[in-house]
Amino acid sequence: MRPILNIAAALDLQPNALMCYGEYMAKLRLSALPKEEAKPKGKIVLVSAINPTRSGEGKTTVSIGLAQGLARIGQRTALALREPSLGPIFGVKGGGTGGGCCQLEPSTRINMHFTGDLHAIGAAHNLLAALLDNAIHFRSELDLEHRQVFWRRVLDVNDRALRQTVIGLGGHLNGVPRESGFDITAASEIMAILCLSEDLADLKARLGRILVGFDRSGNSVTAQSLKATGAMAALLQDAILPNLVQSTEGVPAFVHGGPFGNIAHGCNSVIATKIAATCADFAVTEAGFGFDLGAEKFFDIKCRSSGLWPSVVVLVVTARALRIHGGGDLTSPGPIQEIERGLEHLEHHVRSVRAFGFEPVIAINCFEGDTKQELTVMEKGCAKLGLTTALFTGFTDGGAGAEALAHAVTAAAAQPAPPVRYLYDLESPPEEKIAAVARIIYGASDLEFSRIAKKDLERVRSLGYERLPICIAKTHLSLSSDPAQVGRLSEFVLPVESVRIAAGAGYLLVLTGDIVTMPGLPHDPAAHRIDLSDDGEIVGI
Repeated sequence: MRPILNIAAALDLQPNALMCYGEYMAKLRLSALPKEEAKPKGKIVLVSAINPTRSGEGKTTVSIGLAQGLARIGQRTALALREPSLGPIFGVKGGGTGGGCCQLEPSTRINMHFTGDLHAIGAAHNLLAALLDNAIHFRSELDLEHRQVFWRRVLDVNDRALRQTVIGLGGHLNGVPRESGFDITAASEIMAILCLSEDLADLKARLGRILVGFDRSGNSVTAQSLKATGAMAALLQDAILPNLVQSTEGVPAFVHGGPFGNIAHGCNSVIATKIAATCADFAVTEAGFGFDLGAEKFFDIKCRSSGLWPSVVVLVVTARALRIHGGGDLTSPGPIQEIERGLEHLEHHVRSVRAFGFEPVIAINCFEGDTKQELTVMEKGCAKLGLTTALFTGFTDGGAGAEALAHAVTAAAAQPAPPVRYLYDLESPPEEKIAAVARIIYGASDLEFSRIAKKDLERVRSLGYERLPICIAKTHLSLSSDPAQVGRLSEFVLPVESVRIAAGAGYLLVLTGDIVTMPGLPHDPAAHRIDLSDDGEIVGI
């Protein structure tokens, strides 16, 4: 690793612009951040993927490798990525810093506690919850209706036992008993707020708009009315500042914010993306899980609110994911027909990318065990769709294994960027916005709104939030809401179970199927394999 001051110097950032966390990590001071009116000159490359397997398809690895490949061919490049959550680290997927020769460094520090951003977000979120329950306990002038409170608490560890809880037990001194629960920190609205805020003033305004419940007359109660905004902002004093680290090959990386794509909007912070595109000619960023989740929200939520717009879209594809979507499994290569059927799933995502005006560059992420026949079939299938493809071997070869992809990306970036295009107009009713995403991006034939969802939408209209964009929470494993329904689906109904108002983040959170906002640990969690060595080094991530 190179000293972080050297990494910053490569982007013309001076030492006084940094708050250093040791020799290899730093935060950018407020004074170093681009002004709101400044328009970044660098080209933004959005990396997304087809629906992944449970282990992921290496989208972060490809993003880091692509940045290293671009640097190798002489392009001034910076990464803008999300921070890892402890949930996946101790759960199924493991660390969130890439892999092999394409990692963020120092990877262990970034994976575990980093600069404390997620802890600060959790503290701010839970402070609001405490102030809320305190107001109920003392029967403040807000006259809160405790049965109409929907602000839950958060924790950055998967824990299914905390999804539904009863709080306030043990007598009058312990508060008013009511049902509540925990979400994972990555699903906190404060995480979304941090990632969508342009500056401190915007952060505080968004925090103040958080809707936590209703009073006995049915009027809204917000964080501002609870007098919580200032203290929450104080807890986020450093968390709002983007973190600077580096890749395995020394490419600067702004790592900031971490909302999950399946239960939030799945993108790193606007601030980090803007500083990367301001300091570099190419800013490589990603959007969580498949294109149907994070990337759609990147366009319809993040770009819409920030004015950002990418120049290139990269779609990550793997043979093993195509096998799954073609009816096979992960254990071993099956009949080549599985890949051929899986290509229909890729074609659906290509159509989704084209809905925003882009021709995607296809990155075929090569895994050990992939056969030459499989890779050839994938390349030929993409050629039939008129797509540019590049084999990516960055996990083993680093930036050298991403040079073909880097050349494809620079060629695509040389073309005029398509005009800004969203899937829906903000003036459309919420039902039409949900239907636009469900039909165009997921391929749903119809929608089914539960009784609760219909009541939620009535409240959305009565409170005047119907102009907000929508953020759909659903499984990342399928185009539908059912993780078992893989492949390209022709006829399915998307069940809309409920709609939450995320007034601070600035969107309506639409929950579909059996989606939960607090994941659980698997039968054999990754935590079993993590340890601290006698030398004080963390191993097993």
